[in-house]
Amino acid sequence: MKLLERIERHLKDTHMSATRFGRRAVGDPRFVLDLRMGRRPRRRTLEKVEHYLQNHEPTWL
Repeated sequence: MKLLERIERHLKDTHMSATRFGRRAVGDPRFVLDLRMGRRPRRRTLEKVEHYLQNHEPTWL
């Protein structure tokens, strides 16, 4: 599954806004919006997102 697909799934499952996710995961409220527009994140940013997703999975899944 692609990164954006994983993020979109997380947003749906947690009812979180894209700006809140970006702010919490990488400190950038525009992160998800920019990804949707074609942004290609750097390796360090990808690592931050992966870490966030692994540590903030919804408990009901």
